[in-house]
Amino acid sequence: MTKTPIQRDSFIERDARRRAIALLDAGTFRELLDPFERLSSPWLPRQGIVTQADDGVVVARGTLDAQPAVVLAIEGAFQGGSMGEVSGAKIAGALECAVEDNRNGIPTRAVIVFETGGVRLQEANLGLAAIAEIHAAIHELSTFGPVIGISAGVVGCFGGMSIAAGMCSYLLVTREARLGLNGPSVIEQEAGVEEYDSRDRPFIWSLTGGEQRMATGLVDACVDDDIAIIRTQVLTWLRDGVPKSPRSERIGYYLDRLMQVDVTHQPSPEDVRTLYASARAGDLS
Repeated sequence: MTKTPIQRDSFIERDARRRAIALLDAGTFRELLDPFERLSSPWLPRQGIVTQADDGVVVARGTLDAQPAVVLAIEGAFQGGSMGEVSGAKIAGALECAVEDNRNGIPTRAVIVFETGGVRLQEANLGLAAIAEIHAAIHELSTFGPVIGISAGVVGCFGGMSIAAGMCSYLLVTREARLGLNGPSVIEQEAGVEEYDSRDRPFIWSLTGGEQRMATGLVDACVDDDIAIIRTQVLTWLRDGVPKSPRSERIGYYLDRLMQVDVTHQPSPEDVRTLYASARAGDLS
């Protein structure tokens, strides 16, 4: 008997704009500062780099579960989803507008789709400043309601934007996703290939992939690459409200785990899972 293959509507295969459209309620997508505004980086052309009219970030307003929402989707295909002055300001500004909405009695929620290597090296300090503003805006907005992060795959989520992802009220990943402060190439460059071989894909995913991050309690859900599944989880979290004990407030717990890391040898994925096992058991110390 031949089994019928499972048909899925891939989230990963969509570009940033189509991801935002798929997440929002049907027919409610409205893009702010769209490509026709020609708001691109003023710094990249000076270095001989072709710009993109939206600087790699889509800001979409609409509704989620019939409630006001903003979806911020980073385009990983442009400059590795890196954050520069313009792209970072678009995300920070949109989050700050959502904060203002909440202050005025409009309960606007936010979803951020992370497909980013972090700060854009060509705009280093400007990008870092923008990421700091994003962090501040996420923190303030989460006092009004959940801020939800999604990292699906291809590029992953690294650098300062991985901190932004960690600050979200809830964080969803797929098996294909990767999440880490430093990217594999950066670690290899600084520590050597013997320490971290960026070409060893099974090794990289075993430590920073979606399943591993779920097993260590650093994300809240690891789901299949299917838009319906992802959207359903987002709506569930929006209805649940802000978690009682967000990861971003469990500083003592994570510092304690880091102090227990044995730096005399390369930890295996199993070592890391054991170290964080109590996170999955609900240890909130």
